[in-house]
Amino acid sequence: MWIRSCAKVYKGITKEDVWRVWTDVNHWTDWHDDLDYCKMERVFQVGNFFKLKPKGGPEFKITLTEVIEGKKFTDCTRFFGAKMYDTHELEETPDGLRLSNTLWVTGPLKWLWIKLVAKNVADSVPSENQALVDLLRNVS
Repeated sequence: MWIRSCAKVYKGITKEDVWRVWTDVNHWTDWHDDLDYCKMERVFQVGNFFKLKPKGGPEFKITLTEVIEGKKFTDCTRFFGAKMYDTHELEETPDGLRLSNTLWVTGPLKWLWIKLVAKNVADSVPSENQALVDLLRNVS
């Protein structure tokens, strides 16, 4: 199994605000500059899905596999011969709010999807988290 993690502590934001932005999937393009669109027609809960289309890429259906209100969620993208999971987590610390992201890929063709998708997704996490934090700081 291939795993990549990223975590950073930010000051001046609340977990409630981050959670609100995370669960407002239809507005992810406000802080993901690499997306054409992201659409969710149902409630943000386990078993429901959203559709995400990266710029220059095909649309993906992403299913929520874990949701712990105000704390974390995990989603799963199914590819031919592999699955990519992405966990987003919030933790309050004495130094600020820790945003963490763990991405992993399983399956017999994981090597292909790591090369085509997962590495790019993992590499974009720091800048996307910073964009989310900047958005929240500008709104406050």
